[in-house]
Amino acid sequence: MARDRREERTGFQESAPYRASYDLQTDFVMVYGIDGTMPERIRQWKEKGYIVHLMTGVAWGEYQDYLNGTIDGRVHWDEAQTDRNGDPIIHGDTPDVPYMVPSLAYTNFLAGQIRIAVDAGVEAIHLEEPEFWVNGGYSEAFKREWRLYYREPWSPPHSSPDAQFRASKLKAYLYTRSLDRLCAEMKDYALTQYGRDLRFYVPSHSLINYTQWRIVSPESQLIDLPSIDGYIAQIWTGTSRTPNVYEGIRKERTFETAYLEYGIMQELVRGTGRRMWFLHDPIEDNPNHSWTDYKQNYFRIVTASLLHPAVSHYEVAPWPRRIFEGKYPSEDGSGKESIPPDYATLLLSVMHTLGNMEQHVETDESADGKIGVLIADSAMFQRMKMEDGEPAGLGKYDGTDPDKFEAEGDTELLDFSPFYGLALPLLKHGIPVRPVQLDNVRRFASYLDGYRVLLLSYEFMKPEFPDLHFALAGWVRNGGALVYVGDDSDPYNGIRAWWNEGSRRFAAPREHLFEQLDLAGAASGVYRAGKGAVGYLNAAPDACANSAEGADALRSTVKATMELLGAPDSSWQPKHYFRLRRGPYVIAAVLDESVDDTPLIIPGPFVDLFDPSLPILTEVRLAPGEQAFLYDVEQGRPAEWEIACIAASSRIESLEASAGGFKFRAKGPSGMRASARFYCPRRPASASLHYRGKEETIPFKWDEASATVALWYHHSSEADVVVNVSWESGMER
Repeated sequence: MARDRREERTGFQESAPYRASYDLQTDFVMVYGIDGTMPERIRQWKEKGYIVHLMTGVAWGEYQDYLNGTIDGRVHWDEAQTDRNGDPIIHGDTPDVPYMVPSLAYTNFLAGQIRIAVDAGVEAIHLEEPEFWVNGGYSEAFKREWRLYYREPWSPPHSSPDAQFRASKLKAYLYTRSLDRLCAEMKDYALTQYGRDLRFYVPSHSLINYTQWRIVSPESQLIDLPSIDGYIAQIWTGTSRTPNVYEGIRKERTFETAYLEYGIMQELVRGTGRRMWFLHDPIEDNPNHSWTDYKQNYFRIVTASLLHPAVSHYEVAPWPRRIFEGKYPSEDGSGKESIPPDYATLLLSVMHTLGNMEQHVETDESADGKIGVLIADSAMFQRMKMEDGEPAGLGKYDGTDPDKFEAEGDTELLDFSPFYGLALPLLKHGIPVRPVQLDNVRRFASYLDGYRVLLLSYEFMKPEFPDLHFALAGWVRNGGALVYVGDDSDPYNGIRAWWNEGSRRFAAPREHLFEQLDLAGAASGVYRAGKGAVGYLNAAPDACANSAEGADALRSTVKATMELLGAPDSSWQPKHYFRLRRGPYVIAAVLDESVDDTPLIIPGPFVDLFDPSLPILTEVRLAPGEQAFLYDVEQGRPAEWEIACIAASSRIESLEASAGGFKFRAKGPSGMRASARFYCPRRPASASLHYRGKEETIPFKWDEASATVALWYHHSSEADVVVNVSWESGMER
């Protein structure tokens, strides 16, 4: 279990000073926020052995001195993101913390703030959430940026689809510019002043979530910035429980949504060599759920993330203080309660196990990685729906209350059904469909290698460059299968763009794509194209979400296209589960609303990592809607007589075996109940905990069939604890 912290496999963020009660013993910590206490907070966490990073908001923060003119003598409230009514768009409930237009002046201000963190000695900086709301774009600062970028007078974003698309494209550019300047300048400063290589990361929601919540962010544009070293995929229950529609039913589908969100985020690093951490949150920003709700959804997002084995680094929690010291509604509605001790123990076990996920991968998915749904950054650019020339759905959705958004905005728009209509009908039938970043086709020549089938629609996004179609057509002619869904009804087809300018004009970008495939004028059907195949469903993609018939029509088109392709690795094998093996770890999820409702049975023996007692199971049975995170006892077994840790809710260090037993050092949040299971070839006679000269007996249970022992103890508030296990007398190797 012990590993070098410099691998930075696990970490968390915290704005409060060090406190033993939420010392999670990960590899690194992100000290949050730049203020007068920051250097001291950095020093405290360093003293506890952590690699220390800094995280701060790039779109918002406690930046009142800048807004009110204290910094440079000029009031900067004209740089606050502003809606159509002239009101600043506020972060949270604090009226003097607006989202900002990232002007050059604001970027220079942030550079001065970040310089303080560099001087304090942090090794990396995370500039989180570069966000510009779709309903913004009306401030004086944004109007100035429009004139400079487009060289024409500002147009109100709500005035037409073209104005909305252009406003959103500018919003993404402004944050790309800001991050490029910030990261490059601060890297130069750290190297010049201290001879130190400073790293920069961008914690960001997924492209799917930002589009769904109606936020614009640079997303894949960040790949083009050499000064950025990686990302945190900010995916958690709060994003993934946003309702969507499948076969006409609108509800939360946390596992499925998380699966797609993590899938698109790994595309930011695929082929780049950059680092990605997947975020989990054992609770969420909405404080109105019960601990049972939080736990169930935590299982769903962790399982979804583990089914993407290309990533093996994790932010195990944002704000551990609010998890382990906060109170949330009780099940019976009688008040609020602290985290149940069993859930706290379980969380720590999972968090420490996540540090071991860089493993050999095996899957029983015959089409794993071969079916994708294309999505582009431009999906964020057309999130204002036009009805009779007027905008609909202007509300700002903050991710906490979809019913409130339904009353003030447009829930149909929030559902993002054109995308989910392509993805969920396949995902719900156990097809491991992956979101694929269309923009990356231009960045990497081999980006589509390994994909056999791609689904595409321009009804919710647009191709920003015509050469994307040349690449897609070449991929099809060399043996790929493209399924296009759309009826060219999207009003954004009429924006000023390459397909309707110049001597060759097309009413919609699909027409240009079909011309490259020699399918101009084609009707719905399945067609050969070189060595590949094209399926065309002439229907709005949200129709594939709004009814069972629509979902079946999509599946039928995909299946027919794959059959025409005729390749042996393009078979259609619907099932009601996902299962993946990462070394000795088995990850499984059984789907509801699927092709079967029988349990999935997995023969053991396993250690159940979603159970705080880490029990041995001879068999696992998962019903629809359930997930599992398991350790295969036999596959992971070490050499004969070797002692090894299977799982623990502590950071295990200094594991030593002797003729009389074994001992280890256990580190974790003070006073918290811990459990651990070890391979143990002999029956223990006793187990005890030692700290500060004290000794106390602790409970244990030896499982003879698996030759493992489970131990239960508490982390000390005074010092690291040493657990000592002694053999029964007379036991010899």
